[in-house]
Amino acid sequence: MKYASVLVTTPTGNQKPAPYRQRPFPVPAGAMDLLLVRHGQSEAYQEGTQFPLTEGHGDPPLSALGLGQAREVCGRLAGAEIDAIYVSTLRRTAQTAAPLAARLGVTPRVEPGLREVYLGEWEGGLYRKMVAEMHPIAQRMFAEERWDVIPGAESLVSFDGRVRAAIVRLAAEHAGQRVAVFTHGGVIGQALALASGSRPFAFNTADNASISRLIVTADRWYVRSFNDTAHLDGAGAGGAAGSG
Repeated sequence: MKYASVLVTTPTGNQKPAPYRQRPFPVPAGAMDLLLVRHGQSEAYQEGTQFPLTEGHGDPPLSALGLGQAREVCGRLAGAEIDAIYVSTLRRTAQTAAPLAARLGVTPRVEPGLREVYLGEWEGGLYRKMVAEMHPIAQRMFAEERWDVIPGAESLVSFDGRVRAAIVRLAAEHAGQRVAVFTHGGVIGQALALASGSRPFAFNTADNASISRLIVTADRWYVRSFNDTAHLDGAGAGGAAGSG
């Protein structure tokens, strides 16, 4: 197949081929620009002392380091022209979002669908111990990339469905807007897996207080960045891979 050449006329009347330069990604009209922020570091799990539970999910507060990370990431986002802030039902996300909400004068909204994956018998902090010790079930979980090898844990089908549904709801409500969602490592991993069509656990490595970015349209999601921690030079990056 032959294509017609496009010519441009110069001020002298000469013609030359039109230039086609590289350009930034054009955000589609009506798309939601979604910033997924993992909460700051939460308090350490002490063996034998379960975290408080909220609707069955471990609900520790931020550590001192995590509070510093919250200030750093919110300082980074303060000039990002954010239209809405969302948090999950777990307090570590609300604590992380608080400095930004105060600075912008925006009240965070709660999106239950973006709470962390349910870990069944390993809720309340036990997951951290089992992963640190590479318990045989933890090894199987990583090998098979399924949460529900943990007794009583949420299935990948359930988790996938609620994360997808929550993001679709936000996109319908915030067409053409930029939204910051303060959420969890498992949620971020699942959202990016959905957007990219990757393995289930391919993006389950987001650091505490990192920023990942998706562009969400009615029929397609675009991955724009993952695990941006440039703002954490002063507060430290970190956080175990996987749930949190």
